[in-house]
Amino acid sequence: MDESKEPTVLDYVKAFLMPWKGKPPALSTQERAPAQPVLEAKEEISLPSETDILEPEAEKKVEAAIFPSPTQEPVRLPMGWRTLLAFVLAVVGQSFLEPPRQQVSVALVFYGLAIVALIFALLSKEWVLPEYAAESSPPMAVSVNRNPLLLSIPLLLLAFIFFSGNRFTSLNLILWLFGIMALVAAFYLPSGRGVSLKSKIRSFFRAPQVIVRITPWSVLVFLAIGLVVFFRFYRLKEVPGEMFSDHAEKLMDVAEVLQGQTSIFFPRNTGREAIQMYLTALIAIVAGTKLSFMSLKIGTALAGVLTLPFIYLLGKEIGGKRVALLAFLLAGVAYWANVISRIGLRFPLYPLFAAPTLYFLIKGLKHRTRNDFIWAGIFLGLGLHGYSPARLVPVVVIVAVLIYLLHRQSDGNRRGAVIGLLLLAITSLAVFLPLLRYALSDPDMFAYRALTRLGETETVYPAPVGIVFLSNLWKSMIMFFYKNGNIWVHSIPNRPALDVISAALFFLGSLLVFIRYIRQRHWLDLFLLVSIPLLMLPSILSLAFPEENPSLNRSSGAIVPVFILAAVGLDAVIRSIERRYPTGYQRLVPLALTLILLFFISSANYDLVFRQFDRQFMAGAWNTSQIGAVIRAFSQSQGNPDTAYVVPYPHWVDTRLVGINAGYPMKDYALWPDQFETTLSEPRAKLFVINPRDEDAVHKLQEFYPAGWLYYYDVELEGKDFLLFFVPPAGLLDGTEQP
Repeated sequence: MDESKEPTVLDYVKAFLMPWKGKPPALSTQERAPAQPVLEAKEEISLPSETDILEPEAEKKVEAAIFPSPTQEPVRLPMGWRTLLAFVLAVVGQSFLEPPRQQVSVALVFYGLAIVALIFALLSKEWVLPEYAAESSPPMAVSVNRNPLLLSIPLLLLAFIFFSGNRFTSLNLILWLFGIMALVAAFYLPSGRGVSLKSKIRSFFRAPQVIVRITPWSVLVFLAIGLVVFFRFYRLKEVPGEMFSDHAEKLMDVAEVLQGQTSIFFPRNTGREAIQMYLTALIAIVAGTKLSFMSLKIGTALAGVLTLPFIYLLGKEIGGKRVALLAFLLAGVAYWANVISRIGLRFPLYPLFAAPTLYFLIKGLKHRTRNDFIWAGIFLGLGLHGYSPARLVPVVVIVAVLIYLLHRQSDGNRRGAVIGLLLLAITSLAVFLPLLRYALSDPDMFAYRALTRLGETETVYPAPVGIVFLSNLWKSMIMFFYKNGNIWVHSIPNRPALDVISAALFFLGSLLVFIRYIRQRHWLDLFLLVSIPLLMLPSILSLAFPEENPSLNRSSGAIVPVFILAAVGLDAVIRSIERRYPTGYQRLVPLALTLILLFFISSANYDLVFRQFDRQFMAGAWNTSQIGAVIRAFSQSQGNPDTAYVVPYPHWVDTRLVGINAGYPMKDYALWPDQFETTLSEPRAKLFVINPRDEDAVHKLQEFYPAGWLYYYDVELEGKDFLLFFVPPAGLLDGTEQP
């Protein structure tokens, strides 16, 4: 091929499919030169590299380049219409995948046109992909502080021994925590940069002062925080408004904690890890919400909020401050992330610990700093105590390191990367130690839930296992655009996991990163793309029950890379506008467009969470809160909590939830019809709650209590009505007079 000619798309595809032949052919110097400047000004202005994006001083240079000062003569460039066209076509295509009428063929046509428009944008140099800076840090230091290491070994061994019996005790906790601290001290390197914390504290007390700098960026950050906190906590009590059986199981575990039963693993209902139980117990005490649905929801909403700073930090490592803030906002308002954070179950604990694990891992590999590997190990170990899908995060970590080792960015640091991985593994193992002890003592219970989905413990595979896996993989990978599953308790069934604009941005960002990988072969781009199916494996591996895939809860770790890629797509759209409006007040144009897009994204997700999800959830959930309120009112008036009963009926209310909502969380209000006779000796007023279809129970109660009164309790939601059978106190009424 003539080296003076610009390589074609086919050349890049060939190079990608045959990586052993090296990188794709470089652009010729003569043709590359005009494409590099962002503005064709009188003075040469270089494009922002990855170093410019990541380093604070360089960010100022980038800002000066993209937004020249008023003294510079502005030169207008044509608007990046091809990039905008790709975005608009993707949005139109995605709109055809919105329920109830999903027109897949039409959507594919528009998405195909979007790909063509984006390729033309790249070939015409309209949108230049920022290059990653060369990773020139020295190889990671390998040293150890021997005394803390020698101390950590017996401490952790003793802790492991004393973790027997599936109990946390004061002794094993002290041994474990001090063992972890000694292990960290053995490998952790002091920063050696800047002023120490001790010196800062001393200086503050010598001359107390607090300096607050308010910049436009800090204002944007505070507004973003306010918006995402609003989405996490607005109407938290009402959305969702009812519990289901899983909540009863969790609250019973929390009740055991409050009673002093400090389990490492909670075997009830196929087994659960411990973090949510202790977090909810703490909230119940501190917030005064007691054993309630609200205590569960406050904890999971907090977990959802605390995930976002690490998405910001990871986004900054990948694309700079703007990509970081956009990822923070997109994940903060997203229907997917908000629903799993509000449901009150352990779901948001998966991304909560996956996000910092990935952030510190990537930071450690990029900057060759072993302290980051230690932090990644700590968060990985904590995540294993949170939600069982996190058990596949170690696989993600190993794949990340392998991808790094296979790329040229690891030159001179491959040994350090392997040592960092070992350090991460040792640290996470130490943090995981209590659960490891339980897993070895009762492996069947520890693995039961996973084995029922992965293997044939409960049922046989519906098809050859390879076919089921590939089908699950495909369904999971298209859930962002098509259908996110049919589990109504934590999703809107059979709709895309992303709103229309976010899905288009995710598509655009994924394609841009994929093309950048073809051109630059940077390991981080490949890992960012590969991490999505890896983090969705807990859902994909539901081989025995493929109808449970895709699921937003088991795939929730993918929230981290998905919204970073969506932010990359949005950043590309903004850059296309900045080409036309780069200076002075003109900069308000791309800012206004960004705000408009974020407004529409926020509005769409507000509707999804607070209207559509709320409506369909309440239509599917049983109104145990209303039944509980009736029993509470009865108990506080002429009755007693021990003389109220709920007659069980197939596929109706969980009677344990009635007790929780009535304010008596340890009481199960179930009374089966064959037990009615046991109430005859009770002289106090009695109340029976009955399903309207349970005619046999009504007739039987009328036989036992001819003086009882039957009421029909009408509920606004269709199909949620129930019957009340009231029995007055013995000797008070003869059954003909109303009280």
